[in-house]
Amino acid sequence: MVITKKPEWIRVRGVDERVLNRMKALVDKYHLHTVCESATCPNMGECFCAGTATFMILGDICTRNCAFCSVHSGKPLPPDPEEPLNVARAAKELELKHVVLTCVTRDDLPDGGARQFARTIVEIKRLLPTATTDVLVSDLKGSIDNLQIVIEAQPDILAHNLETVPSLYATCRQQASYETSLAVLAHAKNLNPDVFTKSGIMVGLGETRNEIIAVMQDLCRVNCDFLTIGQYLRPRADNLAVKEFITPEVFEEYQRIGEEMGFLYVASSPFVRSSFRAEEALKHIR
Repeated sequence: MVITKKPEWIRVRGVDERVLNRMKALVDKYHLHTVCESATCPNMGECFCAGTATFMILGDICTRNCAFCSVHSGKPLPPDPEEPLNVARAAKELELKHVVLTCVTRDDLPDGGARQFARTIVEIKRLLPTATTDVLVSDLKGSIDNLQIVIEAQPDILAHNLETVPSLYATCRQQASYETSLAVLAHAKNLNPDVFTKSGIMVGLGETRNEIIAVMQDLCRVNCDFLTIGQYLRPRADNLAVKEFITPEVFEEYQRIGEEMGFLYVASSPFVRSSFRAEEALKHIR
């Protein structure tokens, strides 16, 4: 059954046009993209008002077409050589203490975009030496060598989202592999145990409670440090429909279960996203 009416706990805040215009002006100034706008994030207003944004590198055209995602799919342009420095400049102008990067998937590139991530991390460290970095990578074509390029740039957090349970991959992530995504997190920890790893999953797509717990157990087995769980919200009419709105009480239960399993930090509530208030994970453990 498809659910269309949103419950009272799902109320997306509007975006102040003045704040939106100010952030857009900064993004346009440096020819950048944010996942906030490209993925129609429900937290965009709150993040923009706080002067934060998640930079989306490697352009805004994805080589994959996941059914839950509103980022446009097609043939992307070559990586912008000025993008790493421009991201760092924008982060400095925003006076960010924690810089969050994500990307479109770039299966057209031999390294999956790994070098662009590494260059961006290096520029951020150069211009903002005290800032921490949180990078949400694609599966980088399942290559350990590509992953190592990112790890060697020493991000504080290496994130890769499983997104959903294995039984829904054929529906939600047709061009991805649950095993490959899980391996990305395992290899990241093996390459550098000091890098914190993070993954995120959506709920409300038709998964069961037992399936969510099984995903948590899989993440624990690969020593994933941080976990985020949020409600799937349909970004566009041509995306997957919401099957269920999960209650706040169930989100609280998932958080408790995750903490008992041993995750260092679990964020679980309807509007949680992998990049939302991302700095709180580090604050929680320090």
